[in-house]
Amino acid sequence: MTRLLRITLLSLLFIAGVLTALIYSLTWRPDDKQILPVSCVAPRAPTLLPGQALKVMTWNVQYLAGKNYVFWYDTADGSGPDDLPTVEDMAFSLDEVARVIRDEQPDILLLQELDEGAKSSHYQDQVALLQERLVDLYPCSAQAFDWKADFVPSLHIFGSVGRKLVTLSRYQIEHAERLQLPVSPANFISRQFQPKPALLLTYLPLSDGGQLAVLNTRLDGDVPGRTAVQEQVKATVKLLDKFEGRGTPWLIGGDFNLLPLGQFLRLDAGKRGQYSPDSELHLLWDKYPMIPSNSESSGIDRKKWLTHFPNDPRVDGPDRTLDYLFYSPRIKRVEAKVRQEDTLRISNHLPVIARFLLPAAQ
Repeated sequence: MTRLLRITLLSLLFIAGVLTALIYSLTWRPDDKQILPVSCVAPRAPTLLPGQALKVMTWNVQYLAGKNYVFWYDTADGSGPDDLPTVEDMAFSLDEVARVIRDEQPDILLLQELDEGAKSSHYQDQVALLQERLVDLYPCSAQAFDWKADFVPSLHIFGSVGRKLVTLSRYQIEHAERLQLPVSPANFISRQFQPKPALLLTYLPLSDGGQLAVLNTRLDGDVPGRTAVQEQVKATVKLLDKFEGRGTPWLIGGDFNLLPLGQFLRLDAGKRGQYSPDSELHLLWDKYPMIPSNSESSGIDRKKWLTHFPNDPRVDGPDRTLDYLFYSPRIKRVEAKVRQEDTLRISNHLPVIARFLLPAAQ
């Protein structure tokens, strides 16, 4: 009996070891800080000038899936009927995203949810596909994964994932980093497969020897508890405080998945579950200017500043604000808008666009 027990235990240990090795081989564990390659065609990329105007756009393009679906993750109980878009719908969305970008021609473009090698997007390299259409506008770029695995055993995925943050720039980028944010609590196995939210940090040189720090992010949405989200915001604020302390001008944009002041109670009760009544985003807006501001996103013209149009057939238009630009007080806001009029069928998020003036030379 003792020998049988020993054999059984050894067999179980062997199986556990094999499963652990398999999970590790299929998943991705990035370092807290990674230096990233920068793609920059220097002769075509000018250097930023102190005091110049700068147009910035942030947009979550929802892996070019479009608005013809209710995906499994779009419903609170995971019962959405769709798992992936068609290639034809993705081609339409790609052309539409390129059209809007070409029309706006921002100097810096912050994109979230572009896929590479993911089953749900037919294994496309969406960054390459988009860059082919914008090659004359953006000589410089940097990109970072915030979700990656060769195989996710979810019935709705059951294959690879690869989702990216991408920053495109008309101006030189001299350095890029991926900074890991705190992840949502989960057991050991689940943690290996879950998204790993991050900051994509790029430094753009200024002609006077200084730098502009540009950050791109997508924070966790609809996570159990709110601890991880709060820690992600705290980590972001801590980094921005460092830039302020050094005198480095900065701006950050992305899909924060958090509501502004006053929108929680305006949502239908059934849609409030993934948000806190006291938005964790206050840690940012308490210290730094935000686009849209709270007065804009909750004021009389608040409909103009809504950025999220849920994939829900019961909703006929944007109903909340989740996407923002924050910027250093050293930078001056000139104008801003959410482009709504011709973007409602492209993604479940709408682009936020702003024009700034960089600090003058000291």
